[in-house]
Amino acid sequence: MNAGPRILFVTGKLAEPALRRVLDELAPRAGFQAEVAVLNITVAALMTANWVARHLAIPPGIERVILPGLCRGDMREIGVAAELGPKDLRELPEFFGKRSSPPPGYGRYDIEILAEINHGPSKSREAILAEARHYRDSGADVIDLGCDPGGPWPGVRDTVRALVDDGLRVSIDSFDPVEVEAALAGGAELVLSVNSSNIEHVRRWQDQFVGIPTRKQGSGFEVVAIPDTPTDLDSLARTVEQLERWKIPFRVDPILEPIGFGFAASLGRYLETRRRFPDAEIMMGIGNLTELTDVDSAGINVLLAGFCQELGIKSVLTTEVINWARSSVKEFDLARRLVHHAMTEKVVPKRLEPNLVMLRDPKLYEQGEESLTELAARITDPNYRIFAERGEIHVLNGTIYLRGSDPFEVFEKLIAADPKIDSSHAFYLGYEFAKAVTALTLGKNYTQDQALRWGFLTVAEISHRNG
Repeated sequence: MNAGPRILFVTGKLAEPALRRVLDELAPRAGFQAEVAVLNITVAALMTANWVARHLAIPPGIERVILPGLCRGDMREIGVAAELGPKDLRELPEFFGKRSSPPPGYGRYDIEILAEINHGPSKSREAILAEARHYRDSGADVIDLGCDPGGPWPGVRDTVRALVDDGLRVSIDSFDPVEVEAALAGGAELVLSVNSSNIEHVRRWQDQFVGIPTRKQGSGFEVVAIPDTPTDLDSLARTVEQLERWKIPFRVDPILEPIGFGFAASLGRYLETRRRFPDAEIMMGIGNLTELTDVDSAGINVLLAGFCQELGIKSVLTTEVINWARSSVKEFDLARRLVHHAMTEKVVPKRLEPNLVMLRDPKLYEQGEESLTELAARITDPNYRIFAERGEIHVLNGTIYLRGSDPFEVFEKLIAADPKIDSSHAFYLGYEFAKAVTALTLGKNYTQDQALRWGFLTVAEISHRNG
């Protein structure tokens, strides 16, 4: 007999063989004694806690009771340490100590996110507030107001004040000194950006606004120093020297450039900037990659977050203009937590943040040929079960088992075998087939009546059984 605690796994008739196979392999490795209670119900997912409490006899000495993950209701009704297991029993190995989920204490970070609202002068104050709140909810620490060339924005001071009154920290993205002064008067705490072309105005801003409180600085403001041209780090050094002499808080940004326009060299300049200014705060504008590269932005955000974490770059500027980057702020918020943990704990950033794995699933689970054949032989009711694995859709009930890679062909055979399928059921089957094909195409797990998993973008699906 296995050593370890006795755990009771509750299931229905159909899932019993598959559950026993998983537990026979898992229990010795995980160090527990597995017992299985098969209740008088065909599909385990239809259980409720109240129903289980009335039909389950718990043997003496059981320390935990694991119910199917789709079971509904209050687990306390069962009377012992009952809990929900995974929604798919094939995930039990990860449930017992091999979870692809963050460990305790995960989630700390030290990189600040500035989220830019582009073309601020062309938007209403209500639209700006709505966009700013969206960025804040996505993880942004500072809202950067992007201004347009062609003259000062008359409403910039009141817009900044409205954002500050809403509890937001604000930076102003402009080279127009009148625009910047108005934003600082409204409560902006950071100016993007300063180089030799406008540094003469900084001393005057210091005299005017050193006593005005901001949400972070306490008083005064900070500037972002940039080179006169991206390749001229000597000009950046001169600007830094002047700001230090005036005792004006600053961070430096050597400018990240797009792929094909000096990207690799610009990464090198960040390394050189850290060498020249070992104690300086550094910022990186990451939109030049996320917005200007034909690829989903999440992977780029993680790579740049890793670069920033290793180099001690403590702030990034990003935005969500182009459609493929419209969740960039949330992506970077998740990424900064991932890379911080990887660095501080000295572990690779793997199997820690499943919310960032969106296109494909971290791991594929399959019933397998033998299990599906056995399931088809055991089912006696007319309800259809749908599976998607090994390149095919599988549809089975008490009298039918069809499979194929073309959903239209499978559905044609299904109609021929069961001509009584009505329009609502046909719609349901078509919807499930579409999800199944998507899962097969992308390499995702498909579970009938559940949403496909899209990381943090997943939208929960209400089962037709429970709707």
